[in-house]
Amino acid sequence: MLKKFIATSLFAAAFTVSAQAENVAIGGNYKVEGTNINGTTYTGEATITVTSDTTCEIHWVTGGTTSDGICMRNDASFSAAYQMGDVVGLLSYKVADDGTLYGLWTVAGNGGNGTEVLTPVR
Repeated sequence: MLKKFIATSLFAAAFTVSAQAENVAIGGNYKVEGTNINGTTYTGEATITVTSDTTCEIHWVTGGTTSDGICMRNDASFSAAYQMGDVVGLLSYKVADDGTLYGLWTVAGNGGNGTEVLTPVR
């Protein structure tokens, strides 16, 4: 009985966190901190421009590189895709209650993934 109560309480807490994250506004400016597939790190800035209830455009400036992509939100999940030259990239983020986006990314033709955190600039 106690195990069932604890499990139910944890599920309810997880649902509450997800429900809060679902209501976080996504548009705006972000500080970028990431790790490349080879383990090196990078920093920069990103701007997300909302284009509908579920879609957006994203612009990154990291080091001397800029890239533009499209993005989409599904509740507490956030995805983006971009093309930089001949390279196509895909990112998948989790939206935290404070608006921080925690993500994994990969590029076509390259095994493995990098990480990226977008922190809202307020």
